[in-house]
Amino acid sequence: MIPIQTIYVRGHEERSQPKPHTVYRIEIVTPVSSWQMWHRYSEFVELHSELTKVTGLEPPASLPSKHIFSFRKNDIKVVEERRDTLETYLRAIIASKDSQWRDARPFIDFLGVPVGKHGAIGSSSQFTFSSWIDEQSDLQILVRDIRADINKRNSLADMGDSSASHISNVQAKKKLLTLLDKLGVLAKGLETLGMQGMPQGELQRRSDMVARLQDDCEKLGKMVVAARQATRPLTSAVNHDTPASQVDRATLLSSPLGKSNRPITRVFGAPPQETEVTRPLDDTGLLQLQKKQMEQQDDQASQLTAILRRQRQLGIVISDEIHQQNELLDNLSVNADKATDKLNAAEKLRRRLG
Repeated sequence: MIPIQTIYVRGHEERSQPKPHTVYRIEIVTPVSSWQMWHRYSEFVELHSELTKVTGLEPPASLPSKHIFSFRKNDIKVVEERRDTLETYLRAIIASKDSQWRDARPFIDFLGVPVGKHGAIGSSSQFTFSSWIDEQSDLQILVRDIRADINKRNSLADMGDSSASHISNVQAKKKLLTLLDKLGVLAKGLETLGMQGMPQGELQRRSDMVARLQDDCEKLGKMVVAARQATRPLTSAVNHDTPASQVDRATLLSSPLGKSNRPITRVFGAPPQETEVTRPLDDTGLLQLQKKQMEQQDDQASQLTAILRRQRQLGIVISDEIHQQNELLDNLSVNADKATDKLNAAEKLRRRLG
């Protein structure tokens, strides 16, 4: 599914059929398109029930109360309050770190995402030129999600949290299985599009996309099954029951031949390099200076993270725009081929008549 930037419940409308009720206008905005849907409150209740049934968990936000509203249906203030709460409900699902609610089929259908804009396509024959690109983009996002889960697993393993590390690894495996299933459907869909007259150059370009995804699947499969051992304390690696010999102790504690013992200093490695800033400071002052410099580095890292996040969003928007342009070029190529065929037929007819 194309990433949804935001979602609004812009207004409401009173309708009299089949009986008087209120419907709410929902506006869905993506980086390259937007559309509207109309739903009444009872349909929100059905959505909530379906999401709970499919995922096994309650959505991250609650629906507005139904009992109070039933006595005040014509109260404009109450209708506006309900509109705000419904918008908060939808936005909570879109913004949730857990994607299981927004990726569920009931939610996708509720938003009216066109066929092929999501990963629930079960038959390769349902692909169009544009929906195939959308599905390929979704699989790339899924690849990034799997990598993120693997990195999270490794970080948790290094921290010694084996339980959370195992959960992340299980999530990565489930997503990888989904990726493999969808990739098989995508490859078959490309074969079907090729038989429907896709230009040879575009067919080769998309075949390369599938090959890259297959390579990613192979690499991710190796990463998922690879056993990740948490970093062990250094003492466990050198924990010997046999004490060191007297010769080893003397060699370890003695200084190199011809050199005197050096006093222990607070700087490891190279000789200490004093500066105008550090020279007047004692150990406490040096520690405070180090903490201050580390805080400044953390602030700079946070700013860099924000910049990279914006660059990523821009990259996604540019990628979607490129896909749209490719779709237009595909349509132009197909139309040009049709026009060429018509001209050839007209030329043959002219020669026959002339």
